[in-house]
Parts: sequence; C-alpha cells; structure tokens
Amino acid sequence: MEVQRDRYLQQIIDYMWDGQVKVITGIRRCGKSYLLNVLFKKYLLELGVQSENILSVELDLTKDIKYRDPLVLADFVRSKIEGKSEKYYLFIDEIQMADKVKNPYNPEGKEITFYDALNDLRSLPNLDVYVTGSNSKMLSKDILTEFRGRSDEIHIHPLSFAEYHSAVGGDKEDTFEEYAFYGGMPLILSRPDDTAKANYLTSLFSEVYLRDIVERKKIEREDILGQLLDILCSSVGSLTNPKKIADTLRTKTGDTIAQNTISSYIDHLEDAFLFNEAKRYDVKGRKYFEYPYKYYCEDIGLRNARIGFRRQEMTHIMENIIYNELIVRGFSVDVGVVFSNEKNSGGSYSRVPREIDFIASKGGKKVYIQSAYALPDEEKTEQDLKPFSLTGDSFPKIIIRKDIRKKWYDDRGVLNVGVIEFLLDDSII
Repeated sequence: MEVQRDRYLQQIIDYMWDGQVKVITGIRRCGKSYLLNVLFKKYLLELGVQSENILSVELDLTKDIKYRDPLVLADFVRSKIEGKSEKYYLFIDEIQMADKVKNPYNPEGKEITFYDALNDLRSLPNLDVYVTGSNSKMLSKDILTEFRGRSDEIHIHPLSFAEYHSAVGGDKEDTFEEYAFYGGMPLILSRPDDTAKANYLTSLFSEVYLRDIVERKKIEREDILGQLLDILCSSVGSLTNPKKIADTLRTKTGDTIAQNTISSYIDHLEDAFLFNEAKRYDVKGRKYFEYPYKYYCEDIGLRNARIGFRRQEMTHIMENIIYNELIVRGFSVDVGVVFSNEKNSGGSYSRVPREIDFIASKGGKKVYIQSAYALPDEEKTEQDLKPFSLTGDSFPKIIIRKDIRKKWYDDRGVLNVGVIEFLLDDSII
C-alpha cells in the first residue's frame, strides 16, 4: 500500500538544489525513510533522473556499515561524482548511526563527525544532500543544531486523518472512530487486526521511544519517567505544570521528586517529538502566562496505547487530534485566555478567566477555535461560545463539533463545522 504524503513531498521539492542539507525530522516510525527513499525517489525518477545518480546510504543496514565512518562516506561520494557534470542526489538514512572518528592528521585533536562530512559534501556544486535522523543515539533536533543554519528542516508527523482516510477508504465516520483509537502511525495500516495494532503501538512506546530517551539522556529514574508519561497521556488537553506533576507523584508514591527533574523529563519527551507544549496566551493583555501549560501527544494512538486503551474520553481525544492537525498545517498554536467580569454569590464582581481551546496563527492569519464534542443544549452552547465574545477583535472564530456533519454560521458569525469535514478540508482555515 502506497500512502501519499503530498504535503511533505512538496516541501522537499521546494528545497531542491538550494545549497542546504535537507534534514527530515520527526518521531521515530512516522515515515521519514519512506518519504525520502520511496516517494521522493519515485518523483526524481519520473523527472528523468537516472537511478545511478541517486546515491542511497542506509546506515542501519550491514551492507552500508562501513559508511558510518564519515571519512569513508565522504571518499565514497567524491569518488562517484567529482569531475562529472551530471547532478547527483545523496540520501543518507538513519544518520544517528554514524560514528565519530579520530582526525588522521591530528589524532589528539577534535574528532571527525558526520556533520563535518556533510558540510564538506554540501559544498560540491553537483550534489544535493538529504538525510533522515531518528532519536536512538542522537535526537533529530540535534542535527539542526549541528548544521547551524546550513540546513532545511522538513518536519513530518504521523498520518493526518486525511492521509489515513485516503489510504483505507470506507465510511468516514467508521474510519474516524478507528483513527481516534489507533492513531496514524503508518505501520498501523499493515497490521492485520486489532490485537496486532494494539501490540505494535504498545511495543513502540516501551521498546523504541522510552529506550531511546533513557539511553540518550542517561535517565536514572526510569520509573518516574514512566509515571510522568502516564500522567501526560491521561490528561491531554488539561492544564498542568511540573510542580503539580511532582506533587501528584509524591502523593502517589511517597517519593519526593524535584520539580526540575520533571521539567527536564518533559523536555526530553518534547525533544523526542512525543509531546508538544501549548502555552496559555492572554488575548487582550497580549502576553504569555508562565504556567500552567497543556500537553498534547504527537499521535493519539500512542497516547491510547500508553494508558492501555482505557479512559477513552472523546472530548480530549478530539481536542488532541485537532491540535495535531493545526500543527501539521503549519500553524503555531496557543491556548487562549480571556477575562470577563462576573457577579459572584456575594454580589460583588470579579475577573473570571475563560478559555479558548486554540489560537491558531500563521503569517498574518489568526483563528480562534473551540473543540466541542457535542452541544446538546443552549446552556452548553453559550458556555462554549462565550469566550469568543470576549476577545474584542474580529478574527475568524470556529467551533469544531462531532455532532454535526454540515458546516454553517450562527447569528454571531461563528462557523460551526463537523470534525471530519474540518480534518478533510484544508480550506476551512
């Protein structure tokens, strides 16, 4: 089954021959290698590029193990293309497998790394360089840091619902229910039944992601990292902060955990692309709050697997899916906060914070979005729409719902749209 990743493929195409190293990043097993070695290679061949002009090195395979030495790789590539007029493409998969080697001209000096080799090869006028990186020994974000402005990033994500539905077809409602349960990790599509899908996702979390972080960051309290994951997965879309999490763990285990340790572990999870942080933004005050934040899982299926496919609160699951979709579409996403003056039981007025689920911004565009699984009555509708009326501006306002299928505008100018239609139609925002 060939899954189309047109959004990311176009990004690679747009960066071709710009003199930079193209770095494809993302959570492990989300399709980085497939994008490069299948989809982009197919594009080049259809463009008329000869297959022998596409040099592919897979550092995780024994056939290419010698190229883990950056000096051997550089010599190999130069031997293929130097002195020739044709254009060449270099694909290097799993760059984190590369070794550091001693400088043969200065054995006591700084070691030679893969970054040195790539920056050298980048200077060849007839070579365009593409790499993928996972986070086994070196998290993908480190790659961009090492290249220091000499690289382009194509950050890819698990399958969006639109990509997932285009691959499996069928009834949209049924497909959405399956997607909301198992998520969009590409290999899910090849698993034969529910048990195999659940086992695959559970294994990914424990045998791939956790192992990577523990080994990479030399985590001493793996038990605390696991409990932190359980808390974040159980509370996606809920406000929290490191102090609150540390207090929760102390109450649960009787073990005193430093707030800084929790902050550090959360950073590791974000660095591995497992979670994304959404900050709270004061809409009228135009400033960010220091804490609390919200955290969303990169893939809802991984989140569900971590908690044993229990606690399937569709309100939070839908909110996480919408957040991920906005990120995929290139928006920066904050949680909006507006204040209203409301009379309390004592008859006096106080400022009450009201939340807008998402402020999605890109360029000069800004959209306010509420996620509502259902609006069964006028009271619930008023509760969800009230924050929109407090923004004091005219930016578009959308409420995404599971209980409707056709989009329509209400009397306040708020667009009501079904979640499936929103996920399948980029033009809505």
